Amino acid sequence: MKSFVAGRWIEGDRVCVVTNPFDHSTIDTVPNASANDAEAAIVMAVKGAAVMRAMPGWKRGEILRRASSKLLERINTIANQLSMEEGKPLAESLMEVTRASNVLLLSAEEACRIGGEVLPMDGASNGGGTFGFTLRVPCGVVVAITPFNFPLNLPCHKVGPALASGNAVILKPASDTPLSAIAFVEVLLDSGCPPEAISCLTGSGKSLGGFLVSDKRVRKVSFTGSHEVGERIVCAAGLKRITMELGSNAPLVVLHDADLDLVAQAIVATGYANAGQVCISAQRIIAVDGIYADLIDRVTRLVRELKTGNPFDPSVRIGPMIRSSDAERVATSIRDAVSQGARVTCGGSHAGALHEPTVVVDVKMGMTLEREELFGPAVAFLRASDTAEAVRMANATRYGLAASLFTRDISQAMHFVQNVDAGNLHINWGPQWRADFMPYGGLKESGIGKEGPKYTMLEMTESKTVIFHGIQK
Repeated sequence: MKSFVAGRWIEGDRVCVVTNPFDHSTIDTVPNASANDAEAAIVMAVKGAAVMRAMPGWKRGEILRRASSKLLERINTIANQLSMEEGKPLAESLMEVTRASNVLLLSAEEACRIGGEVLPMDGASNGGGTFGFTLRVPCGVVVAITPFNFPLNLPCHKVGPALASGNAVILKPASDTPLSAIAFVEVLLDSGCPPEAISCLTGSGKSLGGFLVSDKRVRKVSFTGSHEVGERIVCAAGLKRITMELGSNAPLVVLHDADLDLVAQAIVATGYANAGQVCISAQRIIAVDGIYADLIDRVTRLVRELKTGNPFDPSVRIGPMIRSSDAERVATSIRDAVSQGARVTCGGSHAGALHEPTVVVDVKMGMTLEREELFGPAVAFLRASDTAEAVRMANATRYGLAASLFTRDISQAMHFVQNVDAGNLHINWGPQWRADFMPYGGLKESGIGKEGPKYTMLEMTESKTVIFHGIQK
């Protein structure tokens, strides 16, 4: 498959092979973009930024509305391609395309709402005879770097708001899952997006990422991925606007008065979707004494019913992980926990990239399974003596992306949201939940900035302050 770079579809002298993680068959090849391709993309994006800045907001909105509709027109083709390259069950891929379409529609609406504010100049002792207001203007060239796990929706969350706010975008999708991003770019072009305003560089992030993020013509970098890579990008980017959506090991806290059937349902729904390869997956299940054993039994029964296998089989709930090495990484974390006294109540093994949905109990603080992001189909149960200890355990991490609590007590819920350090907090559901319009982002080492089209556009525009002097009343 060709990729779109600097206003044209390119094949490239070198290619990357895109494989199906379920059966390891070759799906397609994409160009392995070079530094010369990246340079050409930046040069074109500078021109595209001028085009987009001059385009009225209503017209940018019209392009994105058409793109939103075209995604739905092509939903079956794109969803099938998405499941083939990423491995998630087809039902999840269909949902992702629907969400991506909605993100573009939200971006289209916000394109017509970009505005500043009137400043109350008479509030200043020297403000007499002045009138002030602010303007929001696009950053210019935006580099958007996206991961494999939501290869369509996450590009839409970056590219849609970037175009809506008058920027040009260079999209760098994950090398494992570039096909959905290329299909998205094709949709944008078919919807009237100026070809100068979008490029898609496929290939190795190691060879392209540093070049893109360090270039001074790039004024905004938006990255979703691991903490380690994000930290390197921040160091390389210099004085640019930056959004970082990074990792997590989200806690799900269960108090004694919780509805345990609801809790078990939520753990399964938010801990195992997309084979656990979601940054806000429920990972650390912190349950207080008195309900700990009962909850483990309920969750174990439900997890045993989850079927793994071919993502195109309607009965399959857990598809393959993106790579066999990732399944082995998850299995290693589980084995390490067991060697230190934890127990596995179901699952625990893998065959290739297919890892069984797993429940690990009696996990202790400091184990790798508790301390680091697992990003796989397993949850870790930890025991807390009371609410205070549960909150301390929830906060005992460098991450702070999402957390959840189950209780019927409103005072306990308010104590939790006021004291747990996470950017997204949920009461009586798991942490893996997101409405695409809401502000979404982490605290601590889980990131910088917020996403959700309205909030992304604040990150992708800059503010000017204008003061008129000599105004007569």
